[in-house]
This record gives sequence, structure tokens and C-alpha cells, in this order.
Amino acid sequence: MKIVFMGTPDFAVPTLKKLCEAGHEVAAVFCQPDKPKGRGYKVTPPPVKFFALDKDIPVYQPNSLKKDAEEYIKILEDIAPDCIVVAAYGKILPKEVLDLPKYGCVNVHGSLLPKYRGAGPIQWAVLNDEKVTGITTMLMGEGLDTGDMLLKKETEIGENETAAELFDRLADIGAELAAETLEKLEKGEVTPVPQNESEASYAPMITKDLCKIDFNNNVRKIHKQICGLSDYPCAVTTINGKRIKIYHSEIVDGRSDKPNGTVVNVKDLTVACSDGLIRLAEVQAEGSKRMKTADYLRGNPVAENTVLGV
Repeated sequence: MKIVFMGTPDFAVPTLKKLCEAGHEVAAVFCQPDKPKGRGYKVTPPPVKFFALDKDIPVYQPNSLKKDAEEYIKILEDIAPDCIVVAAYGKILPKEVLDLPKYGCVNVHGSLLPKYRGAGPIQWAVLNDEKVTGITTMLMGEGLDTGDMLLKKETEIGENETAAELFDRLADIGAELAAETLEKLEKGEVTPVPQNESEASYAPMITKDLCKIDFNNNVRKIHKQICGLSDYPCAVTTINGKRIKIYHSEIVDGRSDKPNGTVVNVKDLTVACSDGLIRLAEVQAEGSKRMKTADYLRGNPVAENTVLGV
């Protein structure tokens, strides 16, 4: 097939790579504009652009496909793609674009639709302690992730798996499923299935309002908060008034009669919660780098009965 690919972050790169390897003609790539990044706010191209330029694929970066519709629809009409494949593009496609390709616009979405429509499906699946998630390919419509479903692939979420780790796994699953979807579409071997609206749920964009850990919560909720917000924006607490990010945690057997938030083991940062104990396994203090908790404690010993978050 002749394809136009639309995607921006790391999640989209395996799909673009797989489509190239499968022999499809990727005629153009659309991604979001370059943005300032890092401490120096250096303007940096998105990951998809790096890959596309390395493969000599033309790249377009409209600020909006709606405001600049006339210019970019003309480009798409000239390309005349058989299919537009979308993976975490981050922009709304107008009806004129949706209606343009012969096989439609196929979206690679990081959940088992109709659950977790929206911008943060992977993080919310972990935050909500789902046991299973996956990838759905779908024909895009004008609604938000409401189009007819094509193929699905499930995967279990690990007990201590973070959203970042799951993100990488789903990116690879999505790449394989996208290639399979195009093959079946071309052969007429897949039938679009409408979503059941009664089962739909929404996964909004993750914000920093979710980051502060409340050790009065139950241990599993705190554990899944840490897993779901890692690597970004990260669950946070304070130790002796200093802010610290938590990247990994583990639930520990047992309970403590000490106040919630109290460090009950200063050798590994095991902390009392409302109904159990949690070990903070990987951390990052302000002005420092991310590290295993054992390395952090060598330079930052914590006194007995220290209470976090105060």
C-alpha cells in the first residue's frame, strides 16, 4: 500500500518502522512541530521525525490540520494514499482527511477499546489496577476514539510493571498489529466492528495533580499510583521537607502500627500505609539523578521513624 503515517512520540516509531519493513510505500510522515525540551529548552524534533528523515521520507509538521486544512489536504490529495496510519499523532484529523484514503484512516490505540478512549490510556490502565490491557486498531471517525474496531491484541500488566515499561511493550505490539491490520484490510479479511458505547470509558491526559502520594491511602492504590506515573510525571513525596520522585515500588508483606507515611525500615525505605507496607525501590531527589534506593540511602541516610510527606 501507499501510506501516509501520522505519529509523534516514541510510541509511534515501532509502527512506522514495521510498515517500512513490511514493504509498504510510506510516502510521507506527519508529526507535531519541533518543541523545546530539557533543561536548556533546546528545540528538538520528535522521535518520529528522526526516523523518517533517516529513511528519506518527507516530513510535514502542521500546527493544525484544521487551520491549515487547505494546504495540507492538497498535499494529501497529491500523494493519494491508500491508507493513513495514525499512532499517537496528538492532533485532530478533519473529515476531509478522514474521507480521503481508499482504506480509511487506521488508528493504533493503546487500550482495548471502548475502554480508555483519550490521551492517557496506558497510564490510566496501570493507575486503575487493570490486570489486562492491549492494542486496538480502528477506523477513525470524527469522534474521540469512537470509530469501528478492526483488530485487538491483549497483554497482561505485570504486578510491578510501570506505565513506561508497558508503553514500550504496547508500542511493539501495536507495530505488529498495524501491519497485520493493513494486510487484512487489503485482502478484505477484516470486518469493522462498532464499539459498545455502554462499555466506553475515558482516559484523560495525565496531569501533575495526580503526583502527590498520600500514605493514608491503601498500599495497592499507592503502588499503582507510582507504577502508573513512572517515568513521567512521577509520583512524589518529601523526605525531611525535600521533594523526591518515586519511579519503582514493591508491596511488602506485613503491617505496621506506626503512623501512615512512617519509614519502618531505614535500610530500604519501607513505608507504612493504611493497610500495609510499601518499599520505595527507585527514586530521584531534587538536583540529583535517578537511582536505586540503596544508592540514594548511602548518601542520604534516613533516621528511624521519619515520616514522609510532611
